[in-house]
Amino acid sequence: MLENRLLILSTLDDILMSLKMIQKRFKHISSVDDFLSSEDNIERLDGISMRLLAIGEALKNIDKLTNNSLLIKYPQIEWKNIKGLRDILSHHYFDINADIIFDICDTKIDELVSVIELIVKDLNQ
Repeated sequence: MLENRLLILSTLDDILMSLKMIQKRFKHISSVDDFLSSEDNIERLDGISMRLLAIGEALKNIDKLTNNSLLIKYPQIEWKNIKGLRDILSHHYFDINADIIFDICDTKIDELVSVIELIVKDLNQ
């Protein structure tokens, strides 16, 4: 059990690192059109999308390690949607919707950071 706990904590740290990278990349974006306004911003969109894919995959792994018993304790986050986004990004990459990615970054990432930090805190108690 301790080994799983350490692996879960390590995975949560990776998620937090990715979320902070998303926040850093997104701070230069003020509208969905900004994502498509330059080659650099298209690369930001790609980088953010890759991080969102990785976060979704990591959350799926946490569910496997915990038999779906950890994330469910934090219902303020739409975990199923995050994991579903991972599937869309990995299987339909050329169909990335900048509007959806913008909305996620603009309205969801900060809360996700707070909840992941809370989960880490709870697991460390």
